[in-house]
Amino acid sequence: MNREEKKLAVEQLEKVFSQAGMVVITRPKGLSVAEVSDLRRRMRAAGVRYQVAKNKLAKRAIANTNMQALAEHLKGPTAISWADDMLAPAKVAVEFAEENEKFTVIAAATQENIISKENLQQLARLPSIEVVRAKILGLLQAPAQQLVRLLQEPGSALARVIKAGGGNPE
Repeated sequence: MNREEKKLAVEQLEKVFSQAGMVVITRPKGLSVAEVSDLRRRMRAAGVRYQVAKNKLAKRAIANTNMQALAEHLKGPTAISWADDMLAPAKVAVEFAEENEKFTVIAAATQENIISKENLQQLARLPSIEVVRAKILGLLQAPAQQLVRLLQEPGSALARVIKAGGGNPE
């Protein structure tokens, strides 16, 4: 990698560290080609970018961003994953790490906070925004459905009484 390529790589990584919703630092040590391909496929499907990073260049790029505390985690073979979605990189990385012991999640950060490995695992277990929206919608619809049932109940109860009595008051 010549000087111009390094400069371009640093600029691209600086853009990632300064604009991404979340960045996750991982250690993909010892993964086979098939495992890396599977990981990349999962990342792409979730809208997450994944890149093996040269630590020296990543440290230069991260120095002028809100995520500079992540620099201490850039040791050994590292890769970064990022997305605008706050949970997607965490979900994919943690899920893959649980299935593959060679893949380790090191740390993560948002533009506001550095996230420990333990907190990242908790975040990864949160339901997606679509699931939360569906639950809220279900909760909002439930009272309306119960109200309709209650309003219909007196009429149907009266009809059952009349039918049971044969409709004849004598």
